[in-house]
Amino acid sequence: MFDPVIAPSGTLLGLLQRGRGDGTLHALAAPRAEALAALNQCVLSDPRHDWQVENRSLYYARLYLDLHGSLEEIERHLYDVDDHLDADEARTGLALAVLGHLASYGRGDALALLRRYAASGANWAWALDELALRDDDAGLRGLATSVLARFPATPEGNAELAAAVRDAFEPRPWRLWAEDQRDTVGARVRAAQESGSFDRWQRQMRPTGPRPGWSVQAVFDWAEQGHARGSALHVPAARCLSAVAGPEDRQTIVDVARAGTDGARCAALHYLAQSRDPVVLDLIEAAAGSPSRTVADAAVAAFERMCGEEAVDRARGWIHRPDALGSSAAGVLACRGGAQDAQLVLGALRETVRADGPDAPLLWTLVDGAGRLGIACAAPVLRHVYRETASSHLRGRAARALAATDASFATGFAVECLWDCEETTREVAALHAETGDVRVAERLRRLAADPAEEAEVQTAVRSRMSPDTPAEA
Repeated sequence: MFDPVIAPSGTLLGLLQRGRGDGTLHALAAPRAEALAALNQCVLSDPRHDWQVENRSLYYARLYLDLHGSLEEIERHLYDVDDHLDADEARTGLALAVLGHLASYGRGDALALLRRYAASGANWAWALDELALRDDDAGLRGLATSVLARFPATPEGNAELAAAVRDAFEPRPWRLWAEDQRDTVGARVRAAQESGSFDRWQRQMRPTGPRPGWSVQAVFDWAEQGHARGSALHVPAARCLSAVAGPEDRQTIVDVARAGTDGARCAALHYLAQSRDPVVLDLIEAAAGSPSRTVADAAVAAFERMCGEEAVDRARGWIHRPDALGSSAAGVLACRGGAQDAQLVLGALRETVRADGPDAPLLWTLVDGAGRLGIACAAPVLRHVYRETASSHLRGRAARALAATDASFATGFAVECLWDCEETTREVAALHAETGDVRVAERLRRLAADPAEEAEVQTAVRSRMSPDTPAEA
């Protein structure tokens, strides 16, 4: 998929795309047609940069409920001609997940649409997983014939069926179908289950792939062969060195880390870093300036894996470097530095936002560090990251950091965070939002009573509610 185009954060569409709590609040205050148009655009054109980890489906489903939105646009999207041309499950995954949540809230039209799509759509496996969590046994049994018809009764079709059964996220439909008395259903599924189990056993008993010999040079040769094939084996190779290297091999490993071939040099750097050899920091500094991108990246990665005060102390000297090692040093100080490093972390945070924007990868650790170190003067930068980032996970980290650094958080961002798309952000809000706000009290009651809400969020909510506060039905 192409990277999504995210609207400005001050617009209704931009707020909804980011999954911000203010998106829901603004949508409920906007004309209904405008709000539904923006909501449909988000659901039909997934705005997430990483759709496999960022949450949006429950957030959008709740807004459909609040707006009493119809499912016509979702249905049109699912049955578009692209469903036969675009095999990427991300094209329809968000829409199907939203339907799943709507079905759990009792929307019969969402349940019916999921059943139809599971029977005839290209991304049927995702729809079936959603139904496995929400549909009754009768509804699932009614899909058996349609789903199994996708797999012809040939050796190739049976192999594909076995793979589908083996790799299913939710096994419940297959278990129900295995109990079917018809040979075309129950017997086929049971045979596929047995075949999938046998295939898994075979893979476990006979793992494939090259293995290094039991000597330091053999491990280096193996790492170099992997580099030549385009496979980065330096981390597993470093573990192998830990098993075979003795004190007499140290100088050889140091020499390779200083001037070896790329694959072997990377393995040696990682080995020396994990064994905390006194010379490794000098070798990492030299390798970080290597013309080989592979070696330079491996040196930075080896440094980031190091623990101990010597690595933190060296990071204080490297943080001003304008390269990847300098960025890595900033991350090390954010994660493991002390109070004396607060100004260095703050400077790196400001510079990263200024130079690379509110979605820079380094911000994840720097934002966490600002919160961990309690850097109060970082609050303006953290608020900017919170507003502008397209990553709901980074926004959640910014919210946690603001809770530790910004005195206005409880009456400000914490309130909107109660409607955020990420459950961890809602949990932070439930712990900190000022309950004197009428909106907060009402929202806490709704979250406490919502069966779709995560247990951690509800625990946080109930910790803020007095025993005699009635939960909203």
